[in-house]
Amino acid sequence: MRVGDITSAIEAFAPLSIQESWDNSGLIVGSHFQEVHGVLVGFDCTPALVEEAVSCGADMIITHHPLIYGGIKRISPDDPTGLALIMAISNGISVYAAHTTADKVIGGVSGTMAERLGLKDVRVLDEETEGIGLGAVGELERPMDSKEFISFVKSRFGLRIARCSYPIGIPVSRVAMCGGSGSSLIGKAVESGAQAYICGDISYHHFFTPKDFMLIDIGHFEGEVEICRVLFTLLRKKFPTFAVRTSEKLESANPVHYY
Repeated sequence: MRVGDITSAIEAFAPLSIQESWDNSGLIVGSHFQEVHGVLVGFDCTPALVEEAVSCGADMIITHHPLIYGGIKRISPDDPTGLALIMAISNGISVYAAHTTADKVIGGVSGTMAERLGLKDVRVLDEETEGIGLGAVGELERPMDSKEFISFVKSRFGLRIARCSYPIGIPVSRVAMCGGSGSSLIGKAVESGAQAYICGDISYHHFFTPKDFMLIDIGHFEGEVEICRVLFTLLRKKFPTFAVRTSEKLESANPVHYY
């Protein structure tokens, strides 16, 4: 198996051509012609994830977030990115990221959020071309009052807390969502007719919402982490006898902690 075989399978699902202009999805470390004997799927390419790959014999890492976003001026073991790069290169480990590519297909990040909520008639929220774009919107199986809906969201995403705007006084039946940082799509969520919008990284002023519309910030990691299962399942289906595994430390990989 070569790196190119793995990347081709991922890109058939989430093509590099659809990534955002600022993004760095794709092969970040390594060559498409490099031989691969095992793949480890994780969320962020941290030194701990590279160490796990070394310990389990994986020579390719696939993550959602890219290890490198923009230019890099120096590579130092004193910096987490630099250390991860040094460890990956010195151990011959290729690193690939499916970031906004996986955000913009309906079977990716936002579509998986909709699946967790059991939504019907799911479509892309901010559609660029047919079936491609950021976010998703769909219908609940049954309308819920806003406080019941907040509890429902917390249970489905395994949350202890959620940051919410003031609960609305009408039932929630249509829900919009975007994994990760989603404030740029608040307007699209309102336009879609949704009563609630779920995303992460919402700033204070965005919580002043229009009438009959509410925001729920579930966290960046919490909204996106399920993409690791999607990528793992995709590769296992395509290569059923190949060594593909998900990080054993995935549930504790969130860098944000609540006390």
